[in-house]
Amino acid sequence: MEKAIIRTIMPGVDLIYVHTDKFKTGHLSVNFMLQLSKADAAKNALVMHVLRRGCKRLPDLKSISEELDRLYGATVDPLVRTIGEVQCIGLSANFADDRYLPGHEDILEKTVNLTAEILLDPATKGGLLRSDYVRSERDNLCDAIRSDMSDKRTYSFLRLKELMFAGEAYGTDRNGTLKSAEKIAQIALTKHYKNILSTAPVKMFYCGGADEERITQALLNAFSTLPRGEIDFSAGTDVRVECGEPRFFSEAMDVTQGKLTMGFRLGEVMYAPDYAAIAVFNAVFGGGVTSKLFMNVRERMSLCYYASSSTDRFKGVMFVMSGVEFDKYETARDEILAQLAACADGDISDGELSSAISFLVNSVRAMEDSVASLDAYYVSRSLDGLTYAPSEYAMLIGEITREDVVKVAKSVKLDSVYFLRGTDKEGE
Repeated sequence: MEKAIIRTIMPGVDLIYVHTDKFKTGHLSVNFMLQLSKADAAKNALVMHVLRRGCKRLPDLKSISEELDRLYGATVDPLVRTIGEVQCIGLSANFADDRYLPGHEDILEKTVNLTAEILLDPATKGGLLRSDYVRSERDNLCDAIRSDMSDKRTYSFLRLKELMFAGEAYGTDRNGTLKSAEKIAQIALTKHYKNILSTAPVKMFYCGGADEERITQALLNAFSTLPRGEIDFSAGTDVRVECGEPRFFSEAMDVTQGKLTMGFRLGEVMYAPDYAAIAVFNAVFGGGVTSKLFMNVRERMSLCYYASSSTDRFKGVMFVMSGVEFDKYETARDEILAQLAACADGDISDGELSSAISFLVNSVRAMEDSVASLDAYYVSRSLDGLTYAPSEYAMLIGEITREDVVKVAKSVKLDSVYFLRGTDKEGE
């Protein structure tokens, strides 16, 4: 697979182009890059779902579905994700590569045009987004937020983020808060939508067999009416390497299993981050089935029902999530920290290191089998100006040494611990 080509095709609009003949489909995403904030997160998450309900030419879901059927089963779906403290919203389209269709129909251009119609020419009434669509999708968004709150594993993670990053944008969930979602009204959402179109930077990602000139021209034609005002390029992520003494939070709820969630800052390694080393460290510590957390805390000591770690390289943080018995909270917490200390002391066997590297290399190379994974990979890395392919990243991972992993481990600092316990206050 070729390295990504990134170039500006319109004011504030970059095209990330990846050519491959691996798939018999093409993939396009149009991403508006916004600063994550508690005030706007819910509106950002809602607006693309409202737009997807209908455009002027195809004013409802039924007519859009019929059009997609005519395009050989193409799909166009809302997209909401976060990259560090950047909220990325838009539409994602998948469509047949017309080289494999009878008559070589211009499915690419037709799908790009439909995507642009949905984004730029929405179904309106009186110049406003349709109130019935706003109400319906607002209810769906509220249900999604409530669902996350009902899943105690997800809830504990979101709650830790909210507490640990109080005062930082990172503490806001990509769907916003239930309180803010419930208040979204038709007029305010319409105004917000128009502001996004005119001020937000846009990342367009294409992966498929079409040549660069063809997809570029299709996008220029379809998005010629995209209003461009003063583009706000300020969206970014505030990386903090220092933290004070660890903070401990505990809440009681009617649960049968405790949820122990721990947040760490990656520390001074973020001044000149080696992302491959960070990934390998996480895999050694808690990112896979051969990791120290899985093999020791979960399997050997049976302290947790599950225990794993993950990192966000954009924010420079790491999280550990685990499910524990209420009375094993302190023992599990201390053993998780002991396994981190073992990494920092260089207590990493050849088997642990090689298994972690193999796991990561296979995972990264598997990205090239999924257009959705390639989309997330390249769009996120474009924020750093990185264009190397997953295969090149896999090579960098393969070169990581024990010393590289130890350097990362020594830099990691515990920031916050959150424990969701039962209402009987066991393990408090």
